[in-house]
Amino acid sequence: MSDQNFKAEILAAAKKIGIDLIGFASKSRFDSVDAQHNPFSIFPEGKTVIMVGKRICRGALRGIEEGTNFGDYALFGKNWLEDEFLSLACYDLVRMIEDNGWEACPIFPNPSELGPQGVSVAQGRPEPNVYPDFDYAAVACGLGEIGRNGLFLTPAFGSRQRFHMIITDAEIEETPLFSGSVCDGCGKCAESCPLGAIDFSRPVEIHVCGKVMQVASINYDLCKVCKNGACVNRMHASARPDRVAALCNRSCMCHLDEMGSLTNQFERPFRTRDAWSIGENRPAESRNTDAANVLGGSFSKDGDRRAR
Repeated sequence: MSDQNFKAEILAAAKKIGIDLIGFASKSRFDSVDAQHNPFSIFPEGKTVIMVGKRICRGALRGIEEGTNFGDYALFGKNWLEDEFLSLACYDLVRMIEDNGWEACPIFPNPSELGPQGVSVAQGRPEPNVYPDFDYAAVACGLGEIGRNGLFLTPAFGSRQRFHMIITDAEIEETPLFSGSVCDGCGKCAESCPLGAIDFSRPVEIHVCGKVMQVASINYDLCKVCKNGACVNRMHASARPDRVAALCNRSCMCHLDEMGSLTNQFERPFRTRDAWSIGENRPAESRNTDAANVLGGSFSKDGDRRAR
């Protein structure tokens, strides 16, 4: 049986160490996930997945919105946030859980679409490395939904957060699935994309634990050469690009702000002047990928994490 007192202790510890978002999912919520992407392939005796998140401060995106400073978002909104701020918080929560006698396995958000990078160590085991789908896990942990723009959205911050995962053998009461809706299907993301990479006319259904989400068809090859804030995935060039700072998502942010859809509210609107944009709608193969690297080494087009 789950221990309500221990869950309360975890929540209190998470708040103390500055975790903004936390949700819990039982092992059964991952029954339909294949072994190559199932977190319990990493820890078969585990009982619970815990997703922990820290917000991307809206101000970290200010330089991108104005088109005047790109590097500081790469640090405070992406690299440092994942590698240091959130990793330390995740580590501290893992320590707290293990201090109580339960094993806790921290997982970094490597791209789940990467294929196996080794051979199975024994018959019946998946090949290393197993990289869980963090969007699936965040939905399963009741933290939000995948919006029509293909990004994970929470009712507090919209798309402005990053996550780490903890797998533990402690049985903890799961968080109810998010039953509301953050995305209202306004289409601002598609309208603002100068490359025409987002197609609302051909939606794709994503199913997670019985929750069905409609997501636009997205040409990620175009996103990889976008010069409007998107960047090639820093973990691996073949993975989906990072679009949190892209014009499409910043337009989504502005709409959610205007509608008062998020609990994290501000005194002033994020966008107060016309948005800048570079490029036009033409095939990815005709575009210059070197020119897309306008955001500097931290947004390296080849996905090399060392290029910072």
